[in-house]
Order: sequence, then structure tokens, then C-alpha cells
Amino acid sequence: MFSNLKHSLIKKRFNKSLLNFIADKSISQKEILTVGILTTDEISSQFDLQKEIEATLNVRNVKLYSYRKYDKLDEVSFKHFSEKDINWKGNFTHQSLLGFLEQPFDLLIGYFDTNNLYLENAVLQSKSLFKTGFANVNPQLYDIEIVEDVEHLSQFSTELKKYLQILKKLKN
Repeated sequence: MFSNLKHSLIKKRFNKSLLNFIADKSISQKEILTVGILTTDEISSQFDLQKEIEATLNVRNVKLYSYRKYDKLDEVSFKHFSEKDINWKGNFTHQSLLGFLEQPFDLLIGYFDTNNLYLENAVLQSKSLFKTGFANVNPQLYDIEIVEDVEHLSQFSTELKKYLQILKKLKN
């Protein structure tokens, strides 16, 4: 019962923050040099997202952070967060995640294709300058949405590169 109440309070706060985000949104013209990725633990264990994005976009040191459903048997990790790492006000409490979200990446990729309040909230709270992700998740979060299947990583990254080149955000 408490988790449902917490979820609805976070959802309400998220929707309010999203309206403010949309009103203040501006698109950066900066070239892409730093990249962050937010995804699920299932996706990050299935694909080597960092390697693929680094190779396709010709960038280095891509940072990745994953959401995983809370399990009391899981060890605390600096690469994962769960619903327990967000308070009733919709603010993240996990220090390592806060550090990731505060980093002003030139590009943030939301690599998940289903609605996930915690990942969407992380994308919203990120200080990244340019955000991209999958279509049909939340069109208000992203500057570019890509229609692709999450299993087609190379097609996603190739399509992303094409759009970033059109916008003159990549050198090559």
C-alpha cells in the first residue's frame, strides 16, 4: 500500500516538474563530446551499450547508469539504482546517481522503450544538454526520439549518429 502511495506521489511530482521542464526547455548547439546512458539492468546486461555508442559516435568514456527493481539481496552499487533510491518528494537520494545526474553531458541517451517512472524521472532531473531516447516513452523528455526496437542497438546508434550529424553535433 505504501509503495503505491509513494509511486502516485512521485508520479504527481514528476508531471509537475515535466511541465516546468517543457516551459524552460532550450536546445544546445554544443558538439557532442560527453555521453551518458540511462537504461535498465536487463538491457545493460544483454548489450554492451558503452562500447557500441563509443564506436558509432566516435566518443570516449561513455558513462552508464542502470535501473534495477529493488531486491534486498542485491548489493549497493555505484552503477545501479532502484525505487528505494528516490524519496517521497521525487528526489533521488543515491549519491552516486546524483553525481551522474549533475554531470552536464553533451548527450544523454535514455535507452529504454517502456514507461518507467524512475528512469523517466532520472532523465528529467539530468543536467544533460541534449537528450535522446526511444519514441513512445515520453515525447516531452527528449530533443530527439528514435523509432527502433531496443534489441537493435546498432540500428539505433546508426540512426542517432545520422540525426546528430544533420544537426551538426558530431564532427564526422
